[in-house]
Amino acid sequence: MKILLVEDDIDCRLSLAKFLEWHGHKVIECNNGQDALNILNKEIIHLVLSDIRMPYMDGHEFLRRIKKSPLYKDVIVILITGYGDVKGAVSALRDGAYDYLLKPINLEELSVITEKIAEYIILKQENLQLTENFDRQLKEATKDIKKELNDLKKAYAREVGTADIGIFSDKLRQVFIMARRLHGNHDIPVLIEGETGTGKEIIARFIHHGEGDVTSPFVGLNCSAISPTLFESEMFGYEAGAFTGGKPKGEKGKLELAEGGSIFLDEIGDLAYDHQAKLLRVIQEREYYRVGGLRKYSTNVRFITSTNKDIKKIVSEGSFREDLYYRLNVGYIKIPPLRERREEIVPLARMFISQLRKQKKTHFNKISVGACKMLEEYNWPGNIRELKNSMERLALFSDDIEVKPRHLDYIIRNYPLINRENGSFKSFQSVIFTLPEKGLDLNKFTLEIVKKALAKNHENRTETAKFLGISRSTLYTYMKKL
Repeated sequence: MKILLVEDDIDCRLSLAKFLEWHGHKVIECNNGQDALNILNKEIIHLVLSDIRMPYMDGHEFLRRIKKSPLYKDVIVILITGYGDVKGAVSALRDGAYDYLLKPINLEELSVITEKIAEYIILKQENLQLTENFDRQLKEATKDIKKELNDLKKAYAREVGTADIGIFSDKLRQVFIMARRLHGNHDIPVLIEGETGTGKEIIARFIHHGEGDVTSPFVGLNCSAISPTLFESEMFGYEAGAFTGGKPKGEKGKLELAEGGSIFLDEIGDLAYDHQAKLLRVIQEREYYRVGGLRKYSTNVRFITSTNKDIKKIVSEGSFREDLYYRLNVGYIKIPPLRERREEIVPLARMFISQLRKQKKTHFNKISVGACKMLEEYNWPGNIRELKNSMERLALFSDDIEVKPRHLDYIIRNYPLINRENGSFKSFQSVIFTLPEKGLDLNKFTLEIVKKALAKNHENRTETAKFLGISRSTLYTYMKKL
């Protein structure tokens, strides 16, 4: 699809153009409405993305000129602005805009909109060609856009995290069978239980997106990474003046952003006890109030939750409400750890190596028999995430074609600092390493460790602080430097 991007902010324009081109579109850029009209006179454009506040001619006037011209009145126009003016939005839609987006632009939302427009263009071209009975011209006209739409769907799957899912065991196949059933039952809350690194969020996204037939929002909130004092405002939003430091016009909460789609509450077992009652009320009554507000909002959101804890155990201990547990447990999925489905380890490693070879042009393309045995014998306490990280690190530091035991011995025994027999941490002194001859930038090295620890723990700050043995405040200090 050919897109005309009209934006006078060069950083914003370059960022959007790069995103759209990565999704397979051809993008033509300009910084004002008059230049854009000149381009429309020369080029066949499918979609115009235009800022509203621009020099010489604002977005509303630009839109009106497009719709008045018989040459390009049918061009689809989406207006973009950093000013949330409801009247402006209504005016733009009245003048013929397809949609109206606010800065900063939600890239997932933009991806969904462009996919819908591509589908619309295909249908429009097909109907036109069928009416005129030009079968040959029909195939030629739609071939490129169909390929583009297929590429876009693949890119969208990568964007939402459901691409390249590897199912190599009956246990995981049963997990996905259940996930597919739950995908078709939007009203059923879902609880996903599994150790860290088993892929709970991927399953949650699959429950929501299915085979790619859903474009409604998927919004996540990590219950362990957010302060209890901020949970309500993040979840329900807040009205203007609700508390000091809030935005002058208030803020939408995750529930409102997920309307019509799914909200994913990760690590629900860490949710504060008093917030559990409020969450239960929303799930049951489908209504809520913003913080500091009097207006009651209704919601049509599917609740998908996950935990790496034994949820029944924390219910019996009294730290998790039993009524909330039974309400969430209507749809239940337990993801077994990787050590309980060892037949998947080698196929997953091969899949990761194949992906790395395509994405980063690495050399590995096969795994030796001895290396396969080592992979299968290791317990992988970090599960699939640890396996993937290990393959990435192996590919980064080695140029060989075949993965051999000597490669994995370093990865498994030394890098994670984990004992192969019981999964316990070894003393750092037992790791053999060599200091550089010309000195070491300790600060840079420390920041690199923090960066890798954040990635290993999926950006979960609480888990990262525990992993490094430091406080959250110390972690924040390092993150500021990063």
